[in-house]
Amino acid sequence: MKKRIFSGLIAACMVLTVLSGCASSGTEGDTLVLKAGFSTGASDPRVVATQLFKEEVEKATDGRITVEIHTDGELGSDSELISGVVNGEIDLTASSAGNFASYAPNVGLSAFPFLFDDFEDAWKFVDSDVETKAEEELTEVNVKVLGHYDNGFRCVTTSEAAGPVESVSDMDDLKIRTPENQIVMQTMLALGAEPEVLGFAELYDALKNGTFDAQENPIPVIYNNNLYEVQANLAITNHSYDVMLFVIREDVWDSLSESDQKILLGAAALAQEKDRQLIKEQTEDYIQKLEEAGMNVTYPDLDEFKGATSSVVDSFAGSYDPELLAAIR
Repeated sequence: MKKRIFSGLIAACMVLTVLSGCASSGTEGDTLVLKAGFSTGASDPRVVATQLFKEEVEKATDGRITVEIHTDGELGSDSELISGVVNGEIDLTASSAGNFASYAPNVGLSAFPFLFDDFEDAWKFVDSDVETKAEEELTEVNVKVLGHYDNGFRCVTTSEAAGPVESVSDMDDLKIRTPENQIVMQTMLALGAEPEVLGFAELYDALKNGTFDAQENPIPVIYNNNLYEVQANLAITNHSYDVMLFVIREDVWDSLSESDQKILLGAAALAQEKDRQLIKEQTEDYIQKLEEAGMNVTYPDLDEFKGATSSVVDSFAGSYDPELLAAIR
């Protein structure tokens, strides 16, 4: 019933497009313009991968379907971009799965601390039926998952004043920026830090101004967005794996012919592979580059971190599908 009501509202919104500009997809004859928004810069792997998606789609449709890519938070923060897809204002985005949790509580299971040993292990999980089941609720809020991008394993960086993180005790009372991801925030709380949400586009300036002692992000994000310029220390904690959902508006998806849907899925599969390849390569290569840029890199004993965060899964027992949590455990 909820889905029928929501679909009706979306249909009404599309009818009023000419008057109100409610929908962002532009159509003229047989043409379609898809607006894609990202919180990060053009060099970020999610944007590079979506550029490949754009090229493949436009080539396969002879330009009948085109993709406009907007970066650097031009269309909003991650939460605003996801809201834009839900509300029919933006057509495509890619964001950490946990950022969708306010719309679909079971999404973001892969962010629980220390689930995976390596990329191949993580990819096997996110391509499994467990992840598919966790994402089922998204269709009810106008979100269709096209693919699973990768954002890598999240690590902690700190300011010179805060000092390096070499043990769990070094996390005590750290004012740390996190995304709007309840699992990541709970993980930081379990480690003794003080997490606070801030949009990614505002992060660099906030770190430069000393608003935060620390932040946590995957290695490629730290390097590609020059966070080493405003943070002195990097701790290889790998505390959370960050799968990213590459999504399109469900109502736009449903309006496409079966052949066009196949084109988009094929292009998304190529983009997913490109993104994963870039993230894996950059994770392996960029630690040395960050050291060369002046960061002090530490390798804490992760067994201590795993022990400190062992209760995080249980703390979400009332929020997630018990069957899915059992699969995680």
